[in-house]
Amino acid sequence: MVVPVFRASVASFHPLFDSLCTRLSTNSSLPKNSRLLPFASSELNPVQSRPELSFCVGTHLIPHPNKVERGGEDAFFVSCYNGGVIAVADGVSGWAEQNVDPSLFSRELMANASYFVEDVEVNYDPQILIQKAHAATSSVGSATVIVAMLERNGILKVASVGDCGLRIIRKGQIIFSSSPQEHYFDCPYQLSSEAVGQTYLDAMVTTVELIEGDTIVMGSDGLFDNVFDHEVVSMTTRFIDVSEAAKALANLACSHSTDSNFDSPYTMEARAKVESSMTLL
Repeated sequence: MVVPVFRASVASFHPLFDSLCTRLSTNSSLPKNSRLLPFASSELNPVQSRPELSFCVGTHLIPHPNKVERGGEDAFFVSCYNGGVIAVADGVSGWAEQNVDPSLFSRELMANASYFVEDVEVNYDPQILIQKAHAATSSVGSATVIVAMLERNGILKVASVGDCGLRIIRKGQIIFSSSPQEHYFDCPYQLSSEAVGQTYLDAMVTTVELIEGDTIVMGSDGLFDNVFDHEVVSMTTRFIDVSEAAKALANLACSHSTDSNFDSPYTMEARAKVESSMTLL
């Protein structure tokens, strides 16, 4: 599970008071069976997105206990290009059943995205960045992905394939929430090394105008499957420092995922699907 967090602010007032939260996801026709990622954290200096707007990024990564040795299956990158770029990819665990390391595809995909972020043909379009990164990825596997690009005028462009998520919080309220793309429950859309997978054309594309003080939380399903939106809001408003907010959210998701008594968003959705199937019968 990867959690990046950032908050937009006006540099002339609070050049260091920004934060960002982010999360990861995956894609292909294989069902997923993992929820968490490797442990790591980082914080970047404020990125100038325009003369009066900047943001800082905090990230935290926690791998599934069974995947610690290979560092988990999620990957991400942060770029200072233009107003800033953040992307997360979640390797599909089902490939492990074919003796394929699910982390290889997601890591190469993010490495390629980082390489192409300044490409003229991309022209600061997250959907085209996904296209070029996917086309250049040669590893076997699949992954869900989300890319967020902040323009210098404060416009945030988002493109996602699968169930990686993003929330934008303004004055204690979620003003935007991405929607997961699934073939069926627990089988999200995914970019794949196989021809039968999804492509950049299947990406869900959104544009949002940010204002000072907005907080953006991204992450893989490991975050949003285990943490409710009201908890995301509560945690991000509790911490001013984005790295601390990202760490707190990742730790909360990890704690919930190992608590057999916690009724998580994932378990509630699974139960609803079962009940719906029984009703149809």
